[in-house]
This record gives sequence, structure tokens and C-alpha cells, in this order.
Amino acid sequence: MTTKTPRIAHLGIAVRDLDAAVAFYRDVLGMPVGTREVVGDQGVEVAFIHAGEPEIELLRPTKADSPVGRFLEKRGEGLHHVCLQVADIRAELRRLEALGVPLVDREPRVGAGGHLVAFLHPKGARGVLIELEEKRSS
Repeated sequence: MTTKTPRIAHLGIAVRDLDAAVAFYRDVLGMPVGTREVVGDQGVEVAFIHAGEPEIELLRPTKADSPVGRFLEKRGEGLHHVCLQVADIRAELRRLEALGVPLVDREPRVGAGGHLVAFLHPKGARGVLIELEEKRSS
């Protein structure tokens, strides 16, 4: 990675029923629930579960044809992606592209919390969908 070792920011878990999933983590496992929001351009509603570091991001599709909707249809509920926090997402995307890593996104977009995000294709990451995230200051 570019300037420092990335850290795992969160683990994304695809769910069909966000309320039931939030209740499980909160009521059964005793984990506090953080922010909840709709990320319209990605077709998901998300809820963050505070699990220390990394967090857990629960993702429910708002449209059947969204990437998470297609994932649920094909694979069912479960681990969707691993998110790595990077210092400079644009520089990291250029570096990875130069190395021949297949990218889903060549340019970052705004994701949950207003942070910049981009995805690496699972073909280049041993079958794992990896999200890169650059935190924006509030």
C-alpha cells in the first residue's frame, strides 16, 4: 500500500432483514449499534455494529438488482467484503492498477459516512471482494 500499512476498517455482511440482524448483534451478542443510513447509489441500507476494530457493517439491499441484492440471490447471507482503510485512495488505485490488479472501480465514489470508497475485483484478491476506504474528516 502507499504510505502506511492499511488496517481493516470493517467487515461487510450481507443480510436480508436489517432489523433482525441489528437485533441479533445488539440483543443477543450485546454489541452497540452505531450509525444507520441508506447509500442510494449503491442500493443498500447499512448499519454499523461497534465491535472494536474492525467494525461490522450490515448491508441490506434496497433494490434486488444492486450488487448486494445479486450477492444475496446467488450466495445467501454472509460475509460480503473486507474493507481496508487507506490514506490516499486515488494513489492506491493507480498503484494497484499499475500492478495489474483488477478493479471494480477505477475512481472512488462516496460511500457510507461520506467516505471515499472503491472496490477491487475478487478475481485479483483470491476470491475476496475488497473495499478500499479513505476516511473524510467531518
